[in-house]
Amino acid sequence: MSSDSNNQNHTSLLGFVRQKLSSIEARNQRRALFDHTRSDGMQAVREGVGTIVSFTDNDYLGLSTHPAVIGAANAATAMYGAGAGASRLVTGNHPLYAELEAALASLKDTEDAVVFGSGYLANVGIIPTFVGPRDLIVADALIHTSIHAGVTLSRAAFKTFRHNDTADLEAILKAERHSYERVLIVVDGVYSMDGDIAPLHALGLVAEKYDCWLMSDDAHGVGVIGGGRGSAHACDAQGLVPLQMGTLSKAVGGYGGYLAASKDVCDLVRTRARSLIYTTALPPGVVAGALKALNIIKTDTDLCARPVRLAQYFCRALGLPAAQTPIVPVVIGDEKDALAASEALAKRGFLAWAFRPPTVPVGTSRLRFCFSATHTDQMVDDLITACRDLGIGDS
Repeated sequence: MSSDSNNQNHTSLLGFVRQKLSSIEARNQRRALFDHTRSDGMQAVREGVGTIVSFTDNDYLGLSTHPAVIGAANAATAMYGAGAGASRLVTGNHPLYAELEAALASLKDTEDAVVFGSGYLANVGIIPTFVGPRDLIVADALIHTSIHAGVTLSRAAFKTFRHNDTADLEAILKAERHSYERVLIVVDGVYSMDGDIAPLHALGLVAEKYDCWLMSDDAHGVGVIGGGRGSAHACDAQGLVPLQMGTLSKAVGGYGGYLAASKDVCDLVRTRARSLIYTTALPPGVVAGALKALNIIKTDTDLCARPVRLAQYFCRALGLPAAQTPIVPVVIGDEKDALAASEALAKRGFLAWAFRPPTVPVGTSRLRFCFSATHTDQMVDDLITACRDLGIGDS
């Protein structure tokens, strides 16, 4: 190929990229990366701002900086090395994996669990393992993007039901169930942009009635509701959700994803899930840190309850609907207004991220406040004062 042709292709690529970025910028939807350095608890140093109190982190229990968690991670790194060196099915399955999976199964009251490299990798591996082109996936309208990625890879037919509307789900199943060999119902246990909990008990009964399988993504539920055990326990639905997916990167304070299920289900996932088979295993230090964090979650119920208590206190003070989880959304509407509100809070010393389309539906751009056990009462009171002064969240 000639140099002129190469230059033309290069120019064409740059032209496409610049046009795309300009279009995104015009809609106030362009993303940017900012450096954040955690200094103490939920205090952080943000590039261009200085010291700020974060109400954006998903580190709901502060376990990412817990001395015992860090100590366990350091000890495992010293013993086993900085990295796993291979995929789990080759030589990367170091001994700590079995302990972590047993701890997850114990926490979730399942026979077994299988750990992935991330929550995203878990969803794109689990879903295609159980359904394919002759099957149907019915999902809540507000499922996480990683679930959509798993749906696409499965090549199954796909329908959505209205958010948390079991009657709408049942209507779809009544009309469609007979046309498919297998049907998978997929929901978030806790919805990350709204902070509400899926009605898992009712959903599980519908799934049983129509011979479907129910899967929940409990990334934002484990550690903070259901006594720390997550959304299935909070809804008294442990036996109704055979596929309980979650992450190790939110309340657990580390990195990774998992599926908690029966032994046979987990064995099939280990055999067939491509995002488990064809990727390097988690570093030993990450696994050891998660194992120590799960022990804290299982034994310190007061720690697990504090984030929701703080969220509820915040909501009462501002006249917002009662919080079910540590996540409190304040819908602003327009993207530009949401960014302005976030910036105004930053100037007062608080970080509350502005979420915009396509993460949330058009016209529902919002601030999302996430409460952590490491927030002090004074931090929350100061945030309430700032929100009142700025007219944020006033009903």
